[in-house]
Amino acid sequence: AIVIVFDVNDVASLEHTRQWLADALKENDPSNVILFLVGSKKDLSTPAQYSLMEKDALKVAQEMQAEYWAVSSLTGENVRDFFFRVAALTFESSVLAELERSSARKIGDTVRISSNESDLYLSAPRKKPKCCQ
Repeated sequence: AIVIVFDVNDVASLEHTRQWLADALKENDPSNVILFLVGSKKDLSTPAQYSLMEKDALKVAQEMQAEYWAVSSLTGENVRDFFFRVAALTFESSVLAELERSSARKIGDTVRISSNESDLYLSAPRKKPKCCQ
């Protein structure tokens, strides 16, 4: 995954994203990446200011063929959801690539992923039971 981050309060930073993407693609296979354009510091802009910037950001994201996200690290808005999205898409891409490389498996085969955790999104550690069952 390539994540290009800009400040939603700074038009110049949005303009720089094209060059940052070009630089990143020099180091990565363009046919094998998932792109994200992320506007940060959303909490510092008014709804009206953000709305104007969002239109431009969506246009840039479409040109890049990137998924657009607006986040605030101060308030936490969309941060967790964004990282789960990156993890899910990169994991899926990795599994599909592994299936394609493996001669034993083919696309369409069942792949089982197991975990002892019933809630993989749980952020706090679970309490251990006080007794055995």
